[in-house]
Amino acid sequence: MSANELPMQDVIIIGAGLSGIGAAVHLQQHCPGKRYLILEARPAIGGTWDLFRYPGIRSDSDMHTLGYRFKPWIASKAIADGPSILDYVRSTADEHGVTPHIRFGHRLLAADWSDSQACWQLRVATADGEHTLHCRMLLMCSGYYNYGDAYTPDFPGRERFTGPVIHPQHWPQDLDYSGKKVVIIGSGATAMTLAPAMAELAASVTVLQRSPTYVVSRPDKDVIANVLRKILPPSWAYAITRWKNVWLSQYIYRRSRTRPERLKKMLLDRVRKELGPDYDVERHFTPRYNPWDQRLCLVPNADLFKSIRAGKTVMVTDSIASFTETGIALASGQTLPADIIITATGLNLEVLGGAAFSKNGQPISFADTWAYKGLMFSDVPNMVFTFGYINASWTLRADLIAEFFCRLINEMDRQGARVCVPQLRASDSAMPARPFIDDFSAGYMQRMMHRFPKQGDREPWLNSQNYGRDRKMLREGALDDGVLQFR
Repeated sequence: MSANELPMQDVIIIGAGLSGIGAAVHLQQHCPGKRYLILEARPAIGGTWDLFRYPGIRSDSDMHTLGYRFKPWIASKAIADGPSILDYVRSTADEHGVTPHIRFGHRLLAADWSDSQACWQLRVATADGEHTLHCRMLLMCSGYYNYGDAYTPDFPGRERFTGPVIHPQHWPQDLDYSGKKVVIIGSGATAMTLAPAMAELAASVTVLQRSPTYVVSRPDKDVIANVLRKILPPSWAYAITRWKNVWLSQYIYRRSRTRPERLKKMLLDRVRKELGPDYDVERHFTPRYNPWDQRLCLVPNADLFKSIRAGKTVMVTDSIASFTETGIALASGQTLPADIIITATGLNLEVLGGAAFSKNGQPISFADTWAYKGLMFSDVPNMVFTFGYINASWTLRADLIAEFFCRLINEMDRQGARVCVPQLRASDSAMPARPFIDDFSAGYMQRMMHRFPKQGDREPWLNSQNYGRDRKMLREGALDDGVLQFR
């Protein structure tokens, strides 16, 4: 049966990554019998974890919170490498019978909501041309960044450099960097991951950063989790560890808001302990901002610090004057020789996978909408979008959103409704607008927040980025709340 001949679907999920596979399992468990499809633009399951293939690729969150609530993480390493995470996602899809529902190589180009038909009409690109699909409910699990276009600043003189310039998002699998001089531009998690991994084979690795980030080390194995798994059923051990890690991460985040200087001192003291009294921690590891104004960089088992101590990795904090034929000239006058330059300079954010959305043929500008509970758009019917946490594991919120989505479907069935849409109350009309992600200064967010929906100053128009608050609101909060209209 061709895509154009498929019957009306109850639900279409966009994206077969971590969020999309988890959402499908929730749908099967809580809304049995609903007809659904997953559309995946790529040829494989996994999303981010299938796309990124650079050396050392791993999570920067522990797998007891990055994993699904319904599927215990049972490996000994809590900070897992990319292939292990990809296996986890794929095995989840296979174990729960999700894989047959996936249509690979199906890229959503446009979606139009029809009031008269109470459904979404999707225009989808496939290898054999464009097709049209229809669904009652649309769940967007396409992530938040552009898979095809990574962010790279316009470096002066880039065309002069004679070696390869590579962004980690587009890593060539045949790249041979053994015995080569490598310069990694960037100060985020990707740079901190690449450096110790590449230093094992490279002649030298230099991390060039314009400004530092907070870097914290922790063991890749969770001792408590591994002990609990020996004495308790896996699901119990996983649940206890998950709550422990959620509580700990939320506690640290709260400390970053209430006592930033104390937390800053603690983080920097740990770096000094790792690198010794003679290392210039002030220059290379002391950011200009407070902890959690941007994400902390996690390095498992202090691998970055060990690489620096061994002389395999060198940190340089400076600005780029220009690329040269053989490396990079810095504003300070120093020159960094390089055979290979890696631009670990970040991502380009994208709203809902870059597809065009409309309502009754009229384009929807999401920047003009308000975010209902951080997962629906005002005046946009029958659509939920998944956006996880920036201050905790993405999947914690993805799980909650999938559960809410299922509650919503079941409430519509109970009421006999075909449409649900959030609409501002009269009392909400004068709300002050705030960015969808607030109090987070990372450049990749700041560059694109103007394209995302606004949040207000009151429920349910808040995107709190607070797991405890979201858990109560999304699992227990009333659906028929005077804002979400059913008809």
